[in-house]
Amino acid sequence: MAVYLGEFEQLLLLTVLRLGADAFGTDIARELDQRAGRSVSRGALYTSLDRLEDKGLVRWKSASGTPARNGLPRRVYTVTPAGVAALFAQADSRDELQEVLPSESLAVRLRRQVQRRRLQQLQRHRLWPCQLQLLRLLHPSQAVGLCILFPGCSFN
Repeated sequence: MAVYLGEFEQLLLLTVLRLGADAFGTDIARELDQRAGRSVSRGALYTSLDRLEDKGLVRWKSASGTPARNGLPRRVYTVTPAGVAALFAQADSRDELQEVLPSESLAVRLRRQVQRRRLQQLQRHRLWPCQLQLLRLLHPSQAVGLCILFPGCSFN
């Protein structure tokens, strides 16, 4: 069954992926504000993260606290494989719908050509199919970050 993701949920998942091991609540909020121009309250942030956890799209673990927090533990978030799959499903649906727009069709075709070339280049590095699909969502400079997300990744 497909999981529906709202715009903010998509932004949260992409931000957690982008931050990797540094995906703490405050860092997520800061990144959303800087990169997406979305200022979010702590309540809205943690409510949305809890909703994503209930859907099985993110999980968290406790990390040691900092002196600024008097040693109180912090939550570090990671996106589950189901979360990555949900992002791809949303991206595919959006791409299919955009193809019907006359003004967008050329842009969509060019984007797909660039993606195909990038994926062909990366296939030489023996990445898993799910890693190759994830690259469609990430900036090319973040390809090395996949080694962190998926154990067994090699760029040899």
